Amino acid sequence: MQRDLWHSDPKFDTTDTMISATDAGNGDRLIIERDVAIPMDDGIVLRGDIFRPVSSDEKPCPVLVTSGPYGKGVPWREGYSIQWNFMTSKHRNLLSGSSKEYMVWETPDPEIWCHWGYACFRIDSRGTGRSPGYLDIFSPREMKDFYNCIEWIADRSWCTGSVGLSGISYYAASQWLVASLQPPHLKAMVAWEGFADWYRDVGRHGGIQSNVFMERWFANQVLSVQHGYPEAIIDPWLGERASGPDILTEEQLDQNRADPGRDISERPLDDDYYRQRSAIWNKVEVPFLSCANLAGHGLHPRGNFEAFMSANSKYKWLSCHPGRHEEWYYLDQGMDLQKRFFDYFLKGEQNGWESTPPVTLRERRPFDDQFTVVRHEASWPLPNTKWTKIFLGTDDRQASTLSWLSIGKQGSVNFNASTGELVFHSAPLEQELEITGPMAAKLFAASSTSDMDLFLTLRAYAPNGREVDFEGTLDPRTPLSQGWLRASHRKLDMQKSLPYRPFLAHDEQQPLEPGKPYELDIEVLPTHIILPKGFTLALQISGKDFERPAQNAETELAWAAQGARGSGPFLHTSETDRPKDIFGGTTTIFLGGETSSYILLPVITR
Repeated sequence: MQRDLWHSDPKFDTTDTMISATDAGNGDRLIIERDVAIPMDDGIVLRGDIFRPVSSDEKPCPVLVTSGPYGKGVPWREGYSIQWNFMTSKHRNLLSGSSKEYMVWETPDPEIWCHWGYACFRIDSRGTGRSPGYLDIFSPREMKDFYNCIEWIADRSWCTGSVGLSGISYYAASQWLVASLQPPHLKAMVAWEGFADWYRDVGRHGGIQSNVFMERWFANQVLSVQHGYPEAIIDPWLGERASGPDILTEEQLDQNRADPGRDISERPLDDDYYRQRSAIWNKVEVPFLSCANLAGHGLHPRGNFEAFMSANSKYKWLSCHPGRHEEWYYLDQGMDLQKRFFDYFLKGEQNGWESTPPVTLRERRPFDDQFTVVRHEASWPLPNTKWTKIFLGTDDRQASTLSWLSIGKQGSVNFNASTGELVFHSAPLEQELEITGPMAAKLFAASSTSDMDLFLTLRAYAPNGREVDFEGTLDPRTPLSQGWLRASHRKLDMQKSLPYRPFLAHDEQQPLEPGKPYELDIEVLPTHIILPKGFTLALQISGKDFERPAQNAETELAWAAQGARGSGPFLHTSETDRPKDIFGGTTTIFLGGETSSYILLPVITR
């Protein structure tokens, strides 16, 4: 039974804490209001912090809103010190002009944005931080709260009534959901690396439970600031716990929250639970800038690409960037992009944004981490895409190969799903090759058991054997792309499937007949890479997560919270979801003739 534990501390009333105008690092002055009370329709009072320019009393301004579970009173430098140290050491001139004293994880820096004439409104979502209530992430109740907060802030006397949303990950994913509710005062969004489908992007990749990330993330980043948690970080701006004045017992805390890991584990098929936590694309009509990380497999990129392809918004843009999860949002290039977008839609400035091409890419080439070449395109997939099949096969020595020509002779290869893998290599490229866009694999496969999980990893290599990889959102060496499928979930949703992006229905399980070949369509996440002549492509197929051998102890230690073997924390290790007697059998891949297995690549022609 869900219930709300109401605050009992008399100090925690419905008054707001006003902090007098404070000098900001850029020389401007801010009005900061802490613990502002935001009443909800069911009587719960949420808490938020408002940062706004002093000039907003005479000249109203638009506002950027974030609502989430990470604690508005948890300083980035303390709550996420590893990431903070990375950012501030790698980028010495980060957010020039800001003291960075008011920054919290994955949200706009209020000093910069107030200097640019915006207010920033941070909310502790229900059941987290200083907001009481039942904690249920991405639930309809949480999104209704978000809607209410947007409309509440729009009604302030100092606000123009124009509200924008901006933030990374959680603060991006929630944008798709609340936009589906169509708040009247929501005018524009910047969704930076935000998933959108609670089943396909987060909970179950291809039907396979993605348990490791959920377990680590929920315990470390959400429960550590659940409302009433007695050991939460002290909010340095209020001098009190970031989790509020209430102190709840472990039993009370447990009773006052949902368990997303358990919910996902108990729901192998896509049902109302997942749909209620996923975007409704035909209802997303607000202008948006969707910013996708090309190396964020397992969580972040799919929602950004799906939004651009499927949302009903008339005005929408897609920007693809490299780097770590929290990085490019705060760099000069990312900040300038956001400012121009919001200035146009929230302030009405005629700055030429409307002529910005729909798609922006930062070119990725092997062993180049500068990404200085910026390219603009008219659509996604790119208009000059030549959809090209590369076929799986074997050569005369029975080595696994990738070939641009179809293979007439039928054959098969197999591997132990618990311990083995197959790696299909192409011949050295005869000319430069660009692959940019979504991909799809068609495999004819059989299992010795009643089911099988397939893990696909697209890789590339230099002539000297060095692998082409990139620092990604949560892993230092991500491959080019990944895809997953549980064979019993092979049923396609034909209305939503595209030749280059199969869409699995996940509405029923169809067990396999051992030894029988099945035709399987697998979504492989979008990528972008320009490979020089002489490089090779490789497709790895296994029955478990892609994982490189340990190589660098220092690197592994620095990325320990995420993982440093290629897949980050986006692993599928639940023995309940993947019992060995079913998913540890022998997997056979069929090749050639009527059972030609291949991967469809978006080859870009010039």
